[in-house]
Amino acid sequence: MLLYYITDRTQFPGNEDDRRHALLAKVKEAATCGIDFIQVREKDLSVRQLESLAREARVLVAPPSRLLINSRTDVAIASGADGVHLRSDDIAPVEVRTIWAETGSRNRPMICVSCHKVDDVRHAASDGADFAVFGPVFEKINDRDATSVGLETLRAACQEKIPVLALGGVTIENAQACLKAGAAGIAGIRLFQNSRIADIVRRLRG
Repeated sequence: MLLYYITDRTQFPGNEDDRRHALLAKVKEAATCGIDFIQVREKDLSVRQLESLAREARVLVAPPSRLLINSRTDVAIASGADGVHLRSDDIAPVEVRTIWAETGSRNRPMICVSCHKVDDVRHAASDGADFAVFGPVFEKINDRDATSVGLETLRAACQEKIPVLALGGVTIENAQACLKAGAAGIAGIRLFQNSRIADIVRRLRG
């Protein structure tokens, strides 16, 4: 089971420095507790701020955990991250690989695509993505207007040619239903950020 932690420093209390410190502590915790992928998602930061945060996170994340940067291939390359997380309407994974290769890097970037429809997953697979995050499977906790895709649509998405991770309202209680639908793993923000990650990992993989 793949586990994917998506960061959101705005959920932490305090000023910006407090939140940044708390986020980096959570990244370190995730990397030492068996989380496979850590996505730095802080979309409100400037490119310079995001790169600074990504460089600090890079120091804390070592194999087998991998660090992905949300959308910004340039920041991922500059910070030494392992890859990127793309929107379904972002540049194609094959373009990311071309840009990455042009830097002279011998490392193959890990590329995840955020998908909300089965067609999104199909396109991500044909464009060379390594895996997809799919959702929201269930209703989001703080977004009652979000349209959930449900388990049957998740099941259909999991028939495509790349691994699919379930996202959106996934909890300890409903995670097994996602796995039974074919999901290769679980992605989340609050699931990991609001709890001791070691406990969550143990309960999901136990």
